[in-house]
Order: sequence, then structure tokens, then C-alpha cells
Amino acid sequence: MTVAVRCSEVAERMPLLLEDGVDVDASTRDHIEACLRCQAELVRYRRMLRGLRSLRDAYLEPGPDAVSQTLAALWEAGERQAVRSALSGRRLAYAGAVGGLAVAAGSAAAVAVVLTRSRHRTLT
Repeated sequence: MTVAVRCSEVAERMPLLLEDGVDVDASTRDHIEACLRCQAELVRYRRMLRGLRSLRDAYLEPGPDAVSQTLAALWEAGERQAVRSALSGRRLAYAGAVGGLAVAAGSAAAVAVVLTRSRHRTLT
């Protein structure tokens, strides 16, 4: 009689399942053969291991000016951020000035209406 294995138990054993020379017990093997979820997880795990193994052999030699290029890129990014910050401060001041002018224009229009009405009343 085999003991039922759950998906969570198979997930914990996944690294051991793919090692060479490790025997998988019958209940785990039966579960994987019957469970599509665990089969898919096993395929994803194998794919991940292949990708990691391929990275082991890949080595990129940095160019002689890699440090200076990195520092220049960081400097440019900092400059762009400083310009954005300055522009956003200017935009806020500009919006405040426009708003102030709008309030002043509205007040002037209100005063003009009042003066016009008061003149109209005094003439009649």
C-alpha cells in the first residue's frame, strides 16, 4: 500500500528529484505521473536549472571604459532628475501666478460690474 503524497510534499522534494543517482520513492513517482500540476512544476524546474547551468559558462568581459561609462550614465540620470525637479518647481510657481492673475482679473471684473451698476443707478 502506498501512502498518498501531496503536491506540497513533491514541491519540497523537487531539488532532490532531479539530482543524479537519487531514487524517487514509488508514492512520489505515482503522484507525479498522475498530477498534471506537479508534472508542469517539474518541467519548469528543469527549465530553470538548464538556464542556470548555461549562465555558469557565460562570462562577459567588461570593456576598459565600463566604469567611466557607468559613472557618466549615473551623472546624466542625476542631471535629468535635477532638471525635472527644477521644472516642476517652476511649473508650480507658474500655476500659482496664473491662478493669482485669474483671481485678480475676476476681482477687477467684479469691481467693474459694481461701478457700472452704481453709475447706472446714479444716472437714472
